[in-house]
Amino acid sequence: MSHYRYSPLSPGSDSIRLLRLMPQKDETASIQCELFEYSLQESSRGTHLYEALSYVWGSPETPKSISIDKHNLPVTASLHAALSRLRDRSFERITWVDFVCINQEDEKEKERQIQSMAKIYGQANRVIVYLGETADDGDQALEDIRVAAEDESMTSSKSEKSQKAILKLLEQPWFRRIWVLQEVAAARRILIMYGSAEINGYAFCSGFNKLELSYAHPDLQSLIRSVIYLIRGATFRPKYATSPSGGLSLGELIDMYHTREATKAHDMVYALLGMSSDAPNAAGLSPDYTVPWETLLKGLIEFILFKEVSVETWDERKIAVIESKGCILGQVSSVEDDSARYDRQHVNVIFNNTPKSLECEREYGTRWILQASAKPIRQGDFVCRLQGASKPTIIRVCKDHFAVIMIAVTLRQCVQMESGYVEHQEPLASTKSFSRDFLLVWNWEKPPGNLQDRAGYEASVEINTLVPEYLKTASNQAARLCDVALVFGDSKEYEEAEKRLKEAIKGCEGAFGKENPRTLAGIDSLALIYKSQ
Repeated sequence: MSHYRYSPLSPGSDSIRLLRLMPQKDETASIQCELFEYSLQESSRGTHLYEALSYVWGSPETPKSISIDKHNLPVTASLHAALSRLRDRSFERITWVDFVCINQEDEKEKERQIQSMAKIYGQANRVIVYLGETADDGDQALEDIRVAAEDESMTSSKSEKSQKAILKLLEQPWFRRIWVLQEVAAARRILIMYGSAEINGYAFCSGFNKLELSYAHPDLQSLIRSVIYLIRGATFRPKYATSPSGGLSLGELIDMYHTREATKAHDMVYALLGMSSDAPNAAGLSPDYTVPWETLLKGLIEFILFKEVSVETWDERKIAVIESKGCILGQVSSVEDDSARYDRQHVNVIFNNTPKSLECEREYGTRWILQASAKPIRQGDFVCRLQGASKPTIIRVCKDHFAVIMIAVTLRQCVQMESGYVEHQEPLASTKSFSRDFLLVWNWEKPPGNLQDRAGYEASVEINTLVPEYLKTASNQAARLCDVALVFGDSKEYEEAEKRLKEAIKGCEGAFGKENPRTLAGIDSLALIYKSQ
């Protein structure tokens, strides 16, 4: 059988291909399909009578074949299993599947179709989430979630065996992938399949919310919570909307989801464009896989913060080093999850006694409602304002630099309207006082495995260990240590400031000598710390 060859799509952003999956009573028979072109023009129905598949591509090794218009097309084993599960015994099934409906060898077509994916999933009659083939007790795990949804009690306890099966389900690769977020964020109706079992998306979320699970991996809970909120929201999305609602900026979405997985680094940005309130063209971030990753990441940071920020990126690393002037507004005193909304968290802030900090406190209060974050905010994290940025940044102190936890915090006020209270977003008032130098690392990479004390590792790691590509001398390190110490002084943590300043002064003496201006400046800073105590 010859290899299938794609015909070009008609010009226009509404043209897509749909897959007609032919019926078959014999479950072992080869998969027969047809591809046809379809136009996603506006209709009075708001949705179209096709289903869109959300799944994980899986490994390209050991591919399997399907037949399209009597021609062969290799697909991954994961997609082959999904199509086998979807195939009906008697009726044709019309669906959209990215791997097949987009010509994967045509980069320009891929870039155009990616920009339409929110519309494709949003106008589908139903989105089918295929989690994969089940392990032992997999079908029962989905059934236990369905039973929990029907239970009238607020919580539902399960046996240890049932809990293990449910956690195994939640550890499926689908929950970790970046592209699935847009797919369920745009959906109006969702059906979840796992092996031979299936469940309505809203029922899945309702049952999950009642379960009291013991997570072996602390990061798993935040991964699941964020995607559960998107699945649950499908029920409430307007049928006639043409794009996902929510109004989240690209910076907010990146802060929420940048620790998820993608085959290509570019997808960490492009997969979120369809969910964003920012226009990708205006941001200069339209999908283009010919752009080097380091250029894309640098452009993203400049868009979120400001054009003049100093940024270093590398093509093989999901990490950026940012240098900027700034000021400390305050420090996080406590963090609480929002029990009603999985996409929100409550952060209490203690502000510094400076005019700009007190102005922020008067404007927004000390208790902030923020979007959930991929990296958990902790007590002791600093809230800073970078020069030129319209939004504050939450950072965490390390040995000689700061780790970015949330790069762009959107502050919300509750404004009373006739219909009730609505959220109102505002940028921070401008200020010209930026007295501190900040060296920031925005790290999207996974931390070293099996870290028992992640907090201790972060506090002690030096930037040259984390980013060997960032080549700076010992003299720069002494200056960085001093910059970190001064931030502690701004927050009245004098004991920590004193300890770090003494270390910085020692480094300056070794690098420059005792009479060097940098050494003397460190001694002056230490004297101010003593005076402030």
